[in-house]
Amino acid sequence: MADALISSTIQVTLEMALSLASDRIGMLVGFEEDLASMTRSLRLIKAFLTDAEERQHNQETAVQEWLKSLEEVAYDADNVLDELHYESLRHQVESRNRHKQKVCCFFSFSNINLAFRWRMASKVRDIKVKLNGIYQDAHGLGLVSRPVLTATLPAAPAAGDTRNRQTDSVVAPMVGRADDESKIVKMLLSPSEKVVSVLPIIGMGGLGKTTLAKSIYNNQQIDGHFDKKVWVCASKKVPIEELFKLILVHLTKEKVEVDVREVIVEKIQNQLGGKRYLLVLDDVWDDNHALWDDLFTTLKGLNPTDGSWCLVTTRSGQVAGIVSGALMMDDEAYALGRLPDDLCWSILKEKVVGGGEVPYELKAIKERVIKRCDGLPLAASVIGGLLRLKRKEEWQSILENRLLSFSGDEDRVMQILKLSFDNLPSPYIKKCFAYWSIFPKDSEIERNMLIELWMAEGFLQADVNSQMMMEEIGMNYLRILLQSSLFEEIRYDWKTYYKMHDLVHDLAESMSKSTKVINNGDTYTVDNDNQIRYLTIDSFVGAEDREKLLESLSASLHTLFVKGDLSDDMLMKLKNLYVLNLSRGEIEELPISIGKLMHLRCVDLSESAIRILPDSLCKLYNLQTLTLSYSAVDDLPKSMSNLISLRHLHYYKSDKEFQMPLDMGRLICLQTLKFFNVGREKGRQVRELGCLKNLKGSLEIRNLELVKDKEGAEKTCLSEKKNLSKLRLEWTNNREGDNHDEDVLDGLRPHPNLKELSISNFMSDQFPQWLMDLPTTLPKLASLEFNYCNRCRELLPLQNSTSLKQLEIWGCRGLTNLPGDMLHSCISLQKLRVTYCDNLISFPLDLQRTPSLLELELYRCPKLKTSMMPKGFGFLTSLRELTIGPFLDDGDDHENSSIYNEFDWSGLISSSSSSSSSALRELYLYGLPHMESLPPQIQYLTALTSLALGYFGGIKALPDWFGNFAALEELYLYDFKELGHLPSEDAMRSLTKLKCLHVYGSPVLKERCTPESSSPDSQWSKVTHIQ
Repeated sequence: MADALISSTIQVTLEMALSLASDRIGMLVGFEEDLASMTRSLRLIKAFLTDAEERQHNQETAVQEWLKSLEEVAYDADNVLDELHYESLRHQVESRNRHKQKVCCFFSFSNINLAFRWRMASKVRDIKVKLNGIYQDAHGLGLVSRPVLTATLPAAPAAGDTRNRQTDSVVAPMVGRADDESKIVKMLLSPSEKVVSVLPIIGMGGLGKTTLAKSIYNNQQIDGHFDKKVWVCASKKVPIEELFKLILVHLTKEKVEVDVREVIVEKIQNQLGGKRYLLVLDDVWDDNHALWDDLFTTLKGLNPTDGSWCLVTTRSGQVAGIVSGALMMDDEAYALGRLPDDLCWSILKEKVVGGGEVPYELKAIKERVIKRCDGLPLAASVIGGLLRLKRKEEWQSILENRLLSFSGDEDRVMQILKLSFDNLPSPYIKKCFAYWSIFPKDSEIERNMLIELWMAEGFLQADVNSQMMMEEIGMNYLRILLQSSLFEEIRYDWKTYYKMHDLVHDLAESMSKSTKVINNGDTYTVDNDNQIRYLTIDSFVGAEDREKLLESLSASLHTLFVKGDLSDDMLMKLKNLYVLNLSRGEIEELPISIGKLMHLRCVDLSESAIRILPDSLCKLYNLQTLTLSYSAVDDLPKSMSNLISLRHLHYYKSDKEFQMPLDMGRLICLQTLKFFNVGREKGRQVRELGCLKNLKGSLEIRNLELVKDKEGAEKTCLSEKKNLSKLRLEWTNNREGDNHDEDVLDGLRPHPNLKELSISNFMSDQFPQWLMDLPTTLPKLASLEFNYCNRCRELLPLQNSTSLKQLEIWGCRGLTNLPGDMLHSCISLQKLRVTYCDNLISFPLDLQRTPSLLELELYRCPKLKTSMMPKGFGFLTSLRELTIGPFLDDGDDHENSSIYNEFDWSGLISSSSSSSSSALRELYLYGLPHMESLPPQIQYLTALTSLALGYFGGIKALPDWFGNFAALEELYLYDFKELGHLPSEDAMRSLTKLKCLHVYGSPVLKERCTPESSSPDSQWSKVTHIQ
């Protein structure tokens, strides 16, 4: 069978080799003629690729064998040339370390090991001989030399172009499945006498089963009905113990460390006991009767509560029947139908033109292209993505020559996906797509991690004339794969992740003959006909089997993801690795032999137990990415500055005493550096940051008290770092006497592109001028934070900061007044927090000027009076979360809630009652120890879903108006020292949505809220219904 990816693999590998060969590394080693000859051969052979690819698809065996031979030699050439490149980098590092005035970037007979020269010359000649043979074979096969044509990549989107915006797949609305969702939700909510019931959703791939299941899973009615929800991707056949493990992981959100079934099941019972739950098993293929009988028998024994459901999505009618039979369900599986033509058209049209006008060329093929979709939303989306990447003039040809020839239901979907793959505009993008097969189905991979892996593999080579960095090329490739509907985008908070539809993953797997993923239960043998270059092994493969397998693949292996540990001897044998992922490993010390792997571009030790990194790691002169996130690593190697190619260091340590490695400024390629602790000695001073011109993302600079003046601070060159988006500036706290903080901060002025700024422990009483004019100096600033700036008597003016979305003022004890107009025209402000400002007396903010506010927190400002607090809550129609108190008690009524009398309750109540969609959802209210009543006004905030009340120490009973909170899901009570009575039983029973009642520091109530309490004052009967 033809290898659909081999031509792209060879082209990418040859380009890498030619790029290395064109560098001056070879010209001065003493065998430049051989190297030049090898380069000519590579270029000549590359010209045969187009013809060879066409002929291998016609099942010409001889051509397929020729391509395999060429692939192997191309990889060998790449490794040899990369070894020369490594030697060049080593020489640069050693020359620099000898403190030479001029960096030596070439080899000479006197400064290079003679044995190395001889060995490399021999390798180059061997490859040249092989290439000559392959060139002769090409003529013998009659291959025709043609230029390799690569389609022009679509231009990157202009700023503000919304056509390329990708919606979050988690919350994206479904098209045409509202009736299906309504019917299934009705079934799941209907009364059931069974402990567990099951409903399979069955249908061919591409119909949208998973999308429908996700929408059901996130349905509000489902949230209100079930106490627990669990989502498990079950696309792999696994033993029952592993299925239980997956369920437990999703319940606890923690790694399961045990393998004993009894322990795992007991932990699941602790989570589900007495609760009604929804379990979704997505993309099920396992037709093992015994497994499903075992699973459901166990689940029924865990929980006597009736009404739990298991929702199963599957393409297999046999699986649906077996799953239903295991619980003797009367109802048949829910068969998902095809979408009508008009809905397929809406999906396709949105993909091609977004909200724009439909061009004539698309209208002309509308009926025929809809017919090709055949009611499958995935097909509509992929065809739309394909057309979008092509010129309008090509649409008719694509339809007639390719799409109209497709047939056969699920095969048709795969044919459409394959067509989309074939039309990706670059062999590099095809390699990026196929690379996904190294990840398990349903994986969500963070954007930067994915791009850094592609970069390490050599898939992001820039054009000679391109000014784009490799990371920017990766972003462009991601955009193209998203437009093609081959990738899906998901956003969580501040990070972006990507995933694949399971059918698209099937396509990636079918393209990747050089990739092997070994899971528990898989055999460990590998077909020697296919050179395995990318390997993933999970933790269930025994150490002996793992090492035996790795030894057999050591020569060809390019990438290794292993959930387990590697011995020093084994690691040394993997000499051609470019990517090594040992994340979540349990060894505490990285083997010294890591320094022998000269090709390594990416090392991932995240979440591992590794504490010690050997200094040999710093011999990896090709290393681009080192990931230590959430690992146990205590310190960085002393020679980190030797990692001359390092671009991304993913490592964060909060310890201010942590010493940075010396001379970090030598890492001039560095883009990702999470923090920098300023030191006293040369090589650790703040000037090291000045050389790091390409820093991007977030940066935290600590110990700024060691910088003595503006000139010293300016050596950071922060004003030139246009790719920094988040900056945290931190001095040491509890300093006495005079300081230079204002001058230093003046010299730390960032680039105007900055979006987030945090300043901590700043001890001057005035801010520098650039901070006093933020709308001009930082026009894109969205978040501003001041922490423990204790000598500041007043805050800088923020009027007209129209981009500002978040303002936090924490522990600024010198502040006494915040002017009412300080946020005038801050129309984008969504979050405002003022906390632990001990001397703040007045903050009469006019909330009419901040209409977009979603969260407001005024907490632990003990001298603030409610009469001098923000007013105008009636204008905050978007406010969702409010935290207030405790405030100054300056009244005579020490028994009641007088401190809140002048709070703007009327405005808050009016904004919350104007419509249910604009109502306040979360209220956190704090009082004083002597207060004997709650502010009665809160009873009118009936849309609250979360209510926290604290430090009302004199209250003995909660009022019955708590029954008004019909939407309340969570109730927190802190330090009600005298509280002994909850509201009446009728009031408590009115809280039908209440899932959690948390009581802290209330000893009387705690004693009465137990099943054992039998006194007349027992409160147990009032809480038994709470989920």
